[in-house]
Amino acid sequence: MATTTDASPKFQSPDFRPLSSEQPNLRPDIHAASDLDGLPFWQYMVAGSIAGSVEHMAMFPVDTVKTRMQAIGSCPIKSVTVAHALRSILKSDGPSALYRGIGAMGLGAGPAHAVYFSFYEICKRSFSGGNPNNSAAHAASGVCATVASDAVLTPMDMVKQRLQLGNSPYRGVSDCVRRVFREEGLRAFFASYKTTVVMNAPFTAVHFATYEAAKRGLMELSPESASDERWFVHATAGAAAGASAAAVTTPLDVVKTQLQCQGVCGCDRFKTGSIGDVFRTIVEKDGYRGLMRGWIPRMLFHAPAAAISWSTYEASKAFLQQFNESDGHT
Repeated sequence: MATTTDASPKFQSPDFRPLSSEQPNLRPDIHAASDLDGLPFWQYMVAGSIAGSVEHMAMFPVDTVKTRMQAIGSCPIKSVTVAHALRSILKSDGPSALYRGIGAMGLGAGPAHAVYFSFYEICKRSFSGGNPNNSAAHAASGVCATVASDAVLTPMDMVKQRLQLGNSPYRGVSDCVRRVFREEGLRAFFASYKTTVVMNAPFTAVHFATYEAAKRGLMELSPESASDERWFVHATAGAAAGASAAAVTTPLDVVKTQLQCQGVCGCDRFKTGSIGDVFRTIVEKDGYRGLMRGWIPRMLFHAPAAAISWSTYEASKAFLQQFNESDGHT
C-alpha cells in the first residue's frame, strides 16, 4: 500500500533515481515523485481505519448473504444460489436483516484496519530493501499485517456473524457479547482465530502481491497520465487483488463461518474446533462443493470492497500528506 503516487517521472527521466540518495529517508520507489510515504505512524492508522470502515459498511449486505449461505445446519442441505439466499432473507426477515450485525463490524473494522494498514507499511518498508518490485516482501508484509489485525477483528467478527444468522437469538451487539461470554467463555470470541489467520495469511499474500503487481502494470501502461488516473489504478488493482484472493481462500472462509456460528440457529457444534474436523464435517454433509459454498458472494464482496478500501486508503493518505505540507510538517 505504500507505493501510492505518481509514477510518471521515472519513465520520463532516466536520471530520476540518483535523486533518492539525497533523501535517504524516502524509499527510491517508482512513485517517489509525489511521495505519500513517510507519514507518521498514527496517520497510517487513521487512513487505514477510514478505509476499513468504508469498505465493510458499503459491502455489508453482500457479507450477510455469504454468511447465510455458509452457515450449514445439522442436516445436509441443497445448493443455494445467491439470488435464492437474498430472496429468502428479504422474504423472511425483511431488508433490515441485511444490516443486522453492522454495529459489531463498525466497532471492529476501524481499529483492525488501522493495525492492518500501518503494520503493512512498516513491514514493507523493512522487508523490501528499497525495491518496489519485491513481491515476496509485499506478500510477507501482508501476512504480518493480517496476523496482527485478526487479533483485533476476530471477536467482533464472531458477534457480527451470529447476528447475521436467520432467527438469531441475540437482541444486539451488547446482548450477544454478554451472553456468549457468560455461556461459552472468552475462548468463544477467538474460536476461529487460528482458522482466520490460516485463511488470511494466503489471502493477504495473494492480495497484496496481486495489488502491487497490477498497480505497477497499470501505471506502466500509461505513465504520462498515472497521476490523473490514480483513483482508477488503485480501484482496478484492488478489485483484481480482492477477487483473486477471495476465490483461493473460500474453503477456509467456510470453515471460519462454521466455527464462529457453531451451536447457534441449528449450526453444528464441533468437538475439537480443529480445521480438519470442520473440513470433514462439511465434506460428509455437503460434499467437496460445500467447501466452496458462498464463493460467488465472497468474490462479489471482496472485489468492490478491495477497490473501495484501497482507493479510500490512498485518498486518505494523499489528504494527510497535503495536510502535513500545508501545516509545515514536511
